[in-house]
Amino acid sequence: MEKTDEELVLACRRGDEAAWEVLVRRYQRLIYAIPRRAGLDDEAAADVFQRTFAQLLNKLDALEQPSRIGAWLTTTAKRESWRMAQRDRLTVPLPTASSDEGDDEPADLRDDAPLPEEAVEQLEQQHAIRLALQAIDETCRKLLTLLFFRPEPPPYSQIAQTLGMSEGSIGPIRARCLQKLRKQLDRMQFDI
Repeated sequence: MEKTDEELVLACRRGDEAAWEVLVRRYQRLIYAIPRRAGLDDEAAADVFQRTFAQLLNKLDALEQPSRIGAWLTTTAKRESWRMAQRDRLTVPLPTASSDEGDDEPADLRDDAPLPEEAVEQLEQQHAIRLALQAIDETCRKLLTLLFFRPEPPPYSQIAQTLGMSEGSIGPIRARCLQKLRKQLDRMQFDI
């Protein structure tokens, strides 16, 4: 059974390097996705990722709610993304005036607004679902992945053959698996 976020944070406080690696791996996709969704390039996203985890390392002992580390990392990554975007805006040269005199066209300035709350919320939900899927049994994980994580879900006949179950049992098993996923999300205290 995988350790909870709180257990990992407490282990990291004791200097457990393996716990640190698990914590970074658990949140790396989420933290890297935040600056990318904010419109930052790969290099800037890598900087945000590194700064976010460096801050976590510096503030690890001061965290009041180790069980909420995902929210802390998300907030920190959002702030770092915003700072990086602001810094980039200040260093981007302004467009020069047109060589045509009398050109009253306004300059085309990009609006790199901060990451919308809805996008961050969606990233958090996706991450929570990924973690919850990892915590449920393999049959349910495979079934739900085939049904909901493909651009075009395969027909029930193909799913039944792949998983070695009868086609008629997919619906009831799907319902039980979704129930297990919901319970796991509740245990993680995540509300979708």
